[in-house]
Amino acid sequence: MKKYKLIYLLVAFASLLGCSKKLEELYANPNAPVEVPIEQIFPSLIGAMLGSSSASGSSYGMGGDIVYTGRYIQYWNNYAVTTSQNGGTQFDEMGGTIGSSDVVGQIWAMFYYGQGQNLNKVIQWGTEQQKWDFVGAATALRAWGWLELTDEYNIAILREAFNTSLQQFTYQDQEEVYDTVRTTCFRALAFLNRTDGNVNPTEFANSDAYFNNGNLDIWKKFIYGILARSYAYISNKSSYNADSVIKYANLSMQTNADNATLKFIGDATSGHNNYFGKRRGNIGSLLQSSYVADLMSGLNSGAFTGVFDPRAWYILRENADSSFKGVTPGVSPLSSLGSSTFIPQNFWGNSGTSGAAPSTELGRYIYRDSAQFPIMTASEMQFLKAEAAFRKGDKTTALAAYKNAISLDFDMLSTSYPYNVPINKQITPASKASYMANSSVVPTSESNLTLTQIMLQKYIALYGWGVTETWVDMRRFHYTDNDPATGKQVYVGFVPAGGTLYPDNGGAYVYRVRPRYNSEYIYDIPSLRLIGAVSGVSPVPNYHTLKTWFAQ
Repeated sequence: MKKYKLIYLLVAFASLLGCSKKLEELYANPNAPVEVPIEQIFPSLIGAMLGSSSASGSSYGMGGDIVYTGRYIQYWNNYAVTTSQNGGTQFDEMGGTIGSSDVVGQIWAMFYYGQGQNLNKVIQWGTEQQKWDFVGAATALRAWGWLELTDEYNIAILREAFNTSLQQFTYQDQEEVYDTVRTTCFRALAFLNRTDGNVNPTEFANSDAYFNNGNLDIWKKFIYGILARSYAYISNKSSYNADSVIKYANLSMQTNADNATLKFIGDATSGHNNYFGKRRGNIGSLLQSSYVADLMSGLNSGAFTGVFDPRAWYILRENADSSFKGVTPGVSPLSSLGSSTFIPQNFWGNSGTSGAAPSTELGRYIYRDSAQFPIMTASEMQFLKAEAAFRKGDKTTALAAYKNAISLDFDMLSTSYPYNVPINKQITPASKASYMANSSVVPTSESNLTLTQIMLQKYIALYGWGVTETWVDMRRFHYTDNDPATGKQVYVGFVPAGGTLYPDNGGAYVYRVRPRYNSEYIYDIPSLRLIGAVSGVSPVPNYHTLKTWFAQ
């Protein structure tokens, strides 16, 4: 009996050997590369930009970082004074990440992991399949990622990035990364300009439904905008060329229909919602700063004094008496404002000291579950143009671009973000015209235009979403540089860290964040020593105060 069983098994095994293809189909090698449709991969690249949601990489993206870096520029601050590590008052005081935390390491994780090899495969397989729309868009995302990465961390793993044969990597400085950004942009444009091969607008639009909806013209303008940013941010360098900024700003977004924004379904699945929406619950501890509230309420003594900005009802939150106040970094709201009446609501519309989200959707602007989240806007491009023209000495062009930038921002808010704004507080043509007719906001003569006006109006227009871009601007001006025309700070009235710097800073301001702990501080200690982030085996506590290349 055993003999017959053995013969049967041998025959069965021989039959299987003769059908090896069927075996491979049934039992795929888990270590072998599997090619999947790039149409299925591409949406994950978009999702990772703000905040991914997966078991192995939840919240990788810029959302997790700008919650903290937004406190450096006082877009918002903590509603409570707390000494808790890596979530407490230290970021209000311009401190850096400490201990073994991954706080402010999410853009690093997004770039190298969340997009990383997935983006590489879209480019590789898309090239093999001649799907140039996917290849060009993926390459554009890589250029955007390089710039976001270096503007936050300064250094980057550039030459050895994605080399799977290495366990340790060397870092390159920001100047080289900026060169790579531009090279990558031009490569992306070359791919998007191709019409041969297997370009399929319908397939691409389906995969790109939550960003640019397959519109290649907007993708190209997005790339030109990356180039404009890269040339604008080197204003401290001898190689700065205002004409380059103007050229690429002119090729980028011109109307709000061109804006590159992330879209969300807004349902019961966490990853289908805006990172700043109430369902994901990421910003309950944040309240707007007194700096932005005073700037928009006419209470800043050096800019737009006495002028109320109608946009406040869209991007900020009122308090109990319907005025707009904000918190001071490192000071409890009650101590800084003097009365609970003046404590603003949180961004979801609940009590400013509860940290909770209401049961119904009361959020405005980018703080709703289904709200669009801007990545780049026409208004921003006009501000870049205004600054460049101003530096060039072309005040006529500067003033025209400045006015257009403010106008575009008003129109974007009134068109795309009217939700939960009281009817009697919504922007009207009359309220917009009245604001822009005020000479404190828009001077009647180009000779009266100042850098302060340009940069502070840009600060307002990028509020909430353009955190990294605004942080670059403030670092370019070293936070407290003076405007030659006024003799006062460009960011007039801005007091870094509210006047109380984190002890580890040694009296210096923050200019970068450290690389992600759970990759670099575990594997790349020799490289971290070379850049001054580690001494011996210990993290250098004031590494975050080393100036970025563009700020030098």
